[in-house]
This record gives sequence, structure tokens and C-alpha cells, in this order.
Amino acid sequence: MGKKSEERLKASLKRLEEISTSNPSVKERSAWECVLLSRQPNRPGALDYIDYLCDDFMELHGDRNFRDDLAMVGGIGTIDGRAVTFIGNRKGRNLRENVAYNYGMSNPEGYRKALRLAKQAEKFSRPIICFIDTPGAYPGVGSEERGIGEAIARNLKEFSTLLTPILIFVIGEGGSGGALGIGIGDKLYMLENAVYSVITPEGFASILLRDSSKTQEAAEAMKMTAHDLKRFNIINDIIAEDPQGAHHNPLFSAKIVKDIIRRDLATLCNKSVTSLVRYRMRKIRQISSF
Repeated sequence: MGKKSEERLKASLKRLEEISTSNPSVKERSAWECVLLSRQPNRPGALDYIDYLCDDFMELHGDRNFRDDLAMVGGIGTIDGRAVTFIGNRKGRNLRENVAYNYGMSNPEGYRKALRLAKQAEKFSRPIICFIDTPGAYPGVGSEERGIGEAIARNLKEFSTLLTPILIFVIGEGGSGGALGIGIGDKLYMLENAVYSVITPEGFASILLRDSSKTQEAAEAMKMTAHDLKRFNIINDIIAEDPQGAHHNPLFSAKIVKDIIRRDLATLCNKSVTSLVRYRMRKIRQISSF
């Protein structure tokens, strides 16, 4: 590394540290505590929020190419009489469900199903609401053979230019490309104890710290909490949870989510689709700029 490159890197790291330590909130949980809460088995998932939000909901299946991926749920519901397309990751609450839903890790067909539903929503001018809760896309041999990288990359491209409003909510784990595959939208929110990162703390500790026991240190270094991402201006806002976590009182956060959806859709649905896309692209390009 040249001297100038090294100086730029040091300046960038110093600026990141300043951002991450400025404007401290009242009492934040540690990053590792947030990781544990985001993985709590009884934490409400995408279907729990959909059930609360919707007057009715019809699940749609399949990618029209290979098969239906149960780790990705999607369909059409109504909120206050407005038709909305929902897309979300689905985890299980016990061993049987975890195996059936592949622990929330989608194969390529899951992302292709998500894109099919998103394009359908665009065709019929329905807004899209995505719920993110996955440790990442499935890295198995079959997944790679069927093009998991291409499927996620295509979603990044297509979601960036969809001519309909998109709201994103990180409700649990937001892991790497698995989260980004349905994570491009006009507004991005995180629940208070959710996390969002390019890799799990366990992966970071093993690969970069060369010590799998340093997961707590890794979680802190990764700046993966909702408060960290709000300070970096990556997310629009933080959604409060019950003091003991969203699983203790699911309706507490669900009511806030519903109010945000009502407010944002009232605004975004009245904007021209070209201005929506222009704003969305500008928002994406500004991430990591400081």
C-alpha cells in the first residue's frame, strides 16, 4: 500500500470512529446483546407482522422456474383497503420449522420468487413492503449451481429501478447479500434490537480476528446495530421495541410499523415513479460516502 493510500485509509477510519461515537443515545444494548435478541426463537417474523398489518393476505408461491422456496414468503395483502405486496424472509421457531425453512436462508429460487412478485406489484401499481430476517443466502452446492450470486445481483439491479414505492424493515438479522436481495427500497427501517451486516460476528471472528471465541469483540467492531447504522445515515429510522425485546410484546413494535407504513405510503404513492427511482438511486449512491 502506498503512503498516500495509507493516509487516506487512516483518515477514513478516523472519520468512521467519530461518526460511530457521536450523538450517543440514552442507553444502548451492546452489539452482542442485539445479536442474541435478533436471533431469539420467539421473535416475531415476517408472517407475524403481515398478520397484524393486513385485513387479509393471500400467499403466492414459486419462482415459475424451479420450485417454491419456503424460506422466502410473499403475497398480496390489504392495509386500510390498499393492496400491498409483501416479501419477507421466513425462519422457524423449532427444529422442524427450521429444517423446513432452511433456517431462513433462501436459495436462488427464493430471490427469483421475490423478484417475480416485485415485478407483478410494479405492473399493477402496488407498493412493496419487505421484511428482512436472515443470516444470509444459502451457500450450498445446489444453490451455487443454480446461480445464487446472479439471482441476488439481478434483484439489486431490478429493485433499484422498480416503478413503485418500496419500504424495507429489518426485523431480526440482516445478513450480507441474503438481506440485500430484498433490501433495496425508498425507506429503510430497523427494529431497535435488529442487526445488519456483511457477515455474522462468528464469521468475522474466525476469518479476520483468527479466533472464533472473539464473537463479542467482532460484533462491536462491525458497527452492526440499528443505532450504528442510524449514525452512518444508512437507515432512515429506528423502531422501538418492548424493553425486554420484540418477542416479549410483538404488538408494541407492530403498531409502530403500521403507523410508519400508513404515513410513508400516503406520501410515496403520491409521488411520480420517476422521482421515486431518482431519489432511490441517489440514496444508494450516498451510502458509504462521508
